Amino acid sequence: MTDDDVQRQPPRGTGAAAARARALAVLRVRHTALTVALLPLAVAVVLVTGSATDRIHGGLEASRWWVAAGGAVLLALAALVADAVLRAEPARSPTVPIARDAAPDLHRLVADLADRLGVPAPSAIALTPDCDSWLEDRSPRRPGRALLRGREAQELPPPVLVIGSPFLWWMRVAELRALLAPVVAGTGPSAQPDIAAARRFIRGLDAAAALPPGRLPAPAGAFVRFTAKLMLRACGEHPAEMERGVAAAGSERAQTVDFGLRIAAQEQVGLAYAGWDRLLTRVALPAWRMGRWPSRLDAGVVSALTELSRRDRLAAQEGAFASRLGERPACDLLEEPGAVDEAVSLLAARLFHGGPAEPGPGWCPVAWEQYPDEVVDRKWRTEAARLHRALDGLVKQGESGRSATLARVVDWLDDGGDREALADALRAAPRDPAGQVPLTAPLFPLQAPRTGRELLTDHVLAMVCCAAVDTAGAAPGLDWLDGPALLVDGERRPELGRAVQSLVESGDATALRSWLNDAGVRPEKPVLLV
Repeated sequence: MTDDDVQRQPPRGTGAAAARARALAVLRVRHTALTVALLPLAVAVVLVTGSATDRIHGGLEASRWWVAAGGAVLLALAALVADAVLRAEPARSPTVPIARDAAPDLHRLVADLADRLGVPAPSAIALTPDCDSWLEDRSPRRPGRALLRGREAQELPPPVLVIGSPFLWWMRVAELRALLAPVVAGTGPSAQPDIAAARRFIRGLDAAAALPPGRLPAPAGAFVRFTAKLMLRACGEHPAEMERGVAAAGSERAQTVDFGLRIAAQEQVGLAYAGWDRLLTRVALPAWRMGRWPSRLDAGVVSALTELSRRDRLAAQEGAFASRLGERPACDLLEEPGAVDEAVSLLAARLFHGGPAEPGPGWCPVAWEQYPDEVVDRKWRTEAARLHRALDGLVKQGESGRSATLARVVDWLDDGGDREALADALRAAPRDPAGQVPLTAPLFPLQAPRTGRELLTDHVLAMVCCAAVDTAGAAPGLDWLDGPALLVDGERRPELGRAVQSLVESGDATALRSWLNDAGVRPEKPVLLV
């Protein structure tokens, strides 16, 4: 190592020192607010004392009771804000807890990692349906906790380790340990009293700033929210910089643990994120819209990433990909990975689609082997039926109620039918049967609402697929990266999408008619609808 390299390396502990400096800056905002609240009352005490000892006369003596009254009012308002900050419960990330007896090997791996790093072990482990991992303070809030310092602050329980569930199914055990090293190392700075106090103060302010209406009388609630937002603005960039310092400190401490393997693990993080995103948006979302939730999403991400690697020809790189899959997956650290995967999959449906928290009528789990029949085929036939109902509302009185044939749809679009009107009718149509499921607003919506033209393309494509299945022997299938797929002679026909898009966008059915003729589809035959 050259002298220049040594000079470029940051000194050990730089991140922790920077984090503590930012934490002290946050605490100064708290101390300043307390000083402002107490100052008028302190002035009033001085005035009353001076008047009682005959050292203050005239106007100052007359104003002492006004100052005392104003100080008392300000102190009462400060007490109201402080109580709201101390009692407010910050929002917790929805996760699936992993008890020690449900994953003793995983808890042992994390505890050994913390011991090697010389930091406290996380108090618990939980999984989240996302490609990320972090530490989260879930200790119960009690009045006065934000003022804890020293030994009392150090006695607070360590944070909870939240792990992205796709990592356990896609990564190998050694990769997961290397990936978690800098995260677990963050429990060290989290135990530092000033950083812990600053974090609790900021979380309390966040919760108070988002205090829901009705918790306090309207004027009091508005004042609490305004004051909390004012103090958050006063904190400025210090909270974000403090967290960066904590992350840097964790990275510095973890450099001695599997550093080389961590680089390879970070590469797998990017791959896992890509596969997880495709699986949710292309595979899970159509099932959720049909009132079904895939019960093995994490197992599915392995298939999706394997397919993604095969298409990118990563598997041919010196056999590294195949040998990696031969190593022990991290999900083996769980006693019952299937049950955990089902719980995480249900949570993912609630977070990303707003589905119910529990299975029920109209909201049922579906296995991957049942996906083509229970999701793909039902999706196509439901959308085809909706398309014909919308078309019935646009045609002339004597032309409605005709047989549900593909030829009817293609001819209407090819003859210059009002595509925008048909798209608007589809947008206004009820979404059954999934529309019967009581949905809530998703916390993290996956996609923006589809445009009318995209909706029309999906419905025409569904009608074509129904005709191909009923008249040409095609079959519904599942593509791990693209979702529902039509299999003709056991293979996908990707040119179908372009032909349907040409019909919807420009009203030209030439390419689609050619495809139908080549595939042996008979568009004049009625199709089975749902």
